[in-house]
Amino acid sequence: MRFDGSRDYVATRDLTIAVNAAIALQRPLLIKGEPGTGKTVLAIEIAKALKAPLIEWHIKSTTKAHQGLYEYDAVSRLRDSQLGDPRVSDVANYIKRGKLWEAFISAQRPVLLIDEIDKADIEFPNDLLQELDRMEFYVYETGETIKAAVRPIVVITSNNEKELPDAFLRRCFFHYIKFPDDETMRAIIDVHFPGIQSRLVGEALRVFYDLRQAPGLKKKPSTSELLDWLKLLVADEVDPETLRERDPTKMLPPLYGALLKNEQDVHLLERLAFLARREARNG
Repeated sequence: MRFDGSRDYVATRDLTIAVNAAIALQRPLLIKGEPGTGKTVLAIEIAKALKAPLIEWHIKSTTKAHQGLYEYDAVSRLRDSQLGDPRVSDVANYIKRGKLWEAFISAQRPVLLIDEIDKADIEFPNDLLQELDRMEFYVYETGETIKAAVRPIVVITSNNEKELPDAFLRRCFFHYIKFPDDETMRAIIDVHFPGIQSRLVGEALRVFYDLRQAPGLKKKPSTSELLDWLKLLVADEVDPETLRERDPTKMLPPLYGALLKNEQDVHLLERLAFLARREARNG
């Protein structure tokens, strides 16, 4: 099984090497990078390219590791026993399978996405060490061991909100998705907007990268936000000459709401524009 990117996903050479190395080593692939750089989409595209089932486990701050294995609904079983429900005789009726269980019993080698693992409690990764290492776990209520029929391809994403434990990191193959350079970004845009006006792309990228370099910006615009912005520019038929405006007293680009996601950054750029105007008057 080999991943070489896909029609809908531009993967750099370093990224394809990382994916295939993780597959060959049969280790989880830990992907980090700025939000919006395609970490989650990568797992989806790997599954598409390899024609493999995709099992997604999206982690929240309240997610516990055991939920990925299974959950035992003792409350429902107690209630049913009080109502005389015959199902109570089989405890398996009250076992809810988790995403790891689904991946382990899949007949075809699946891609298991554990998305944004750093959102959970700090102990969450450690609590999965043995299961991801041995690819099996024990169900105490039924006395059975669930063992992976075929070892899944595990993709784990992190936005670096928390440091992950060293013991967990040692068991992963790590790759950091660098923010796309101009050439890679143009290839990504071509995938999403085939035939888009090259002058518009050139001016939009100049504004976009200048915006990312603005000092003090709290949240830099991401690839996904650039694509949203381009979609709006095309829909509104914005002329490339409008974006060519290099007046430092006009810091906010048209339709900036697709790029900037908090009021602090909007106020920052307005402040920079104000200072530029004042400097121009005094000069």
